[in-house]
Amino acid sequence: MTTSQDELEVWLKQDYGTAYRTACLVLRDPVDAQDAVQEAFLRVWRFRDAIPEGDARKAWLYRVVVNACVSRIRSEKSRAGKDDGDLGLETLPDAAPSPHESAERSQLAGDVLAALAELPETLRVPLVLRFYAGLSEKEIAVAIDRRPGTVKSRLYDARQRLALDPRLAAWATPQEAVQ
Repeated sequence: MTTSQDELEVWLKQDYGTAYRTACLVLRDPVDAQDAVQEAFLRVWRFRDAIPEGDARKAWLYRVVVNACVSRIRSEKSRAGKDDGDLGLETLPDAAPSPHESAERSQLAGDVLAALAELPETLRVPLVLRFYAGLSEKEIAVAIDRRPGTVKSRLYDARQRLALDPRLAAWATPQEAVQ
């Protein structure tokens, strides 16, 4: 498929914000996320003739974004001394109608991000793609180059680990705690 420059530009502008926030959740560092998304979008431009048609487009884009994030993670692991304590929480704004709700949401977001950060990459990436980026299990399978059954299993495992996290248990309603 040959994509016109204007069409590609509109598509990338439309998806840049979600791709960036997804990369922030995967990498836990806003600077690395920005670099990874820029690298991913350069790859998209370079391989624009390979962009699939229709619904497969979104999964293809996230595969490129995830690959750029994984490349960054691997390069960071090869360097010693990176401080994993900074989750970049201040870079993910949370809008709420009242100061109390804003404070509560901010605390919940911090707890979720902290719990998410402790998940291994193999569980964190599918979870972010499913619940933040809104990809289907089939699209995630394409994005991370795994079978749909593997994606389903990893999503289940990630949800189970998050459900057992004491920071998140405080946010569960009594109905959810019983189940």
